[in-house]
Amino acid sequence: MSAAMPVAEHPSSRPSPPALSAFRPLVRAIACAIVPEAVSLDENAWADFDRLTDAALGDRPLALQRRLQLFLRAIDWLPTVRFGRRFISLQPAQRARFLSGLENHPVQLIRSGFWGLRTLVLLGFYGRPEAVAAIGYKADVRGWEARR
Repeated sequence: MSAAMPVAEHPSSRPSPPALSAFRPLVRAIACAIVPEAVSLDENAWADFDRLTDAALGDRPLALQRRLQLFLRAIDWLPTVRFGRRFISLQPAQRARFLSGLENHPVQLIRSGFWGLRTLVLLGFYGRPEAVAAIGYKADVRGWEARR
């Protein structure tokens, strides 16, 4: 009787690491520039932020996740042309100025990339239970009818 040979697991069947795992410090720096209150987050709050953003990206196509990673690399390195330093090493005012340039960039693809990233950051920050409570958000399935 011959022993069954182990079948190698196909690489595509293994779960991939979250799209932003290699970019955590950069994403946190971007988040602090977009939502200044984020500088006061502790590690538990950042872990919530990471879980929310990872979940939001997890269902997205791999091609979109790769484009986001490329965009993050560009955000990280492009400031070296203007400021001589990578994004994470910039002062808060320089970060804000750089991101404003992306937000208002003449190329729509760059603007769209920024607004998508901004939306992801806002989801990560305001989707945390502490933020929901702090702003008094009370979701209701009845929508606006619940407010009347």
